[in-house]
Amino acid sequence: MAGSRQREEAEKPGGLWRFLPLVLVALAAGAFFASGLHRSLTLDSLMRHHDAAQAFATDHRAAALGFYALAYIVMVTLSIPASALLATLGGYLFGWVLGGSIAALAATIGAVNIFLIARTSLGELLRRRAGRRLQALAEGFRREAFSYVLFLRLLPVMPFWVTNLAAALFRVRLKTFVLATQIGVLPTTFAFAVAGSGLDEVVDRQEEVYRQCLAAGGSACSLSLSPQNLLTSELVIALAILGTLALAPILFRQWRGRSREERP
Repeated sequence: MAGSRQREEAEKPGGLWRFLPLVLVALAAGAFFASGLHRSLTLDSLMRHHDAAQAFATDHRAAALGFYALAYIVMVTLSIPASALLATLGGYLFGWVLGGSIAALAATIGAVNIFLIARTSLGELLRRRAGRRLQALAEGFRREAFSYVLFLRLLPVMPFWVTNLAAALFRVRLKTFVLATQIGVLPTTFAFAVAGSGLDEVVDRQEEVYRQCLAAGGSACSLSLSPQNLLTSELVIALAILGTLALAPILFRQWRGRSREERP
């Protein structure tokens, strides 16, 4: 009967209109990649234009701060993987304290945007169609939401946007999501901001290595740098430890539960 009344008007409440924000985000992200702009989101590109970027940030500081924060929020909302580069850029242009602070706040705002869009557009529909296994997974995630979200932010074993969607579909409370996200993004965001604040020295070293390679007659010399190369192994280990600590409450409760079950 007309597709069961268009599947009960796309499983109300809100009908088809609730999908509009998600459709707009998908279209904007698709247009961004189709335009090729994502190819310019590299540290190599920043290295080539660092003088102009620094001059603009110095001469028009308020405008630069506003544009930087807005760009960061938009990138995260569209789920475009540019957070590491943007956090590095923030540290380079504004110093690691201000740049890192703006980056962490913008990352949280962008995450909340896509969290709310996904929850409004898809949350109820997918939950109704989820099987028992997914329902059980959702219940476990929701019960320990703060620890799980914090772990996934500190040690990104899943892409940033996947965590946003998972939290939305598993009905994590907004307050819990915001708090865990804000705390969880701080270490990595400030690590890249600190690296960015010393980017001039990094660029100088890379250029020196490149010149030495050319002088030695090398045929595969390149001037290339990625944000990931700015992170030290010590920092990666520290993030792993923090991520493990985030799961400690869950692991302790599971251990205590098993101990009680094993008692005679």
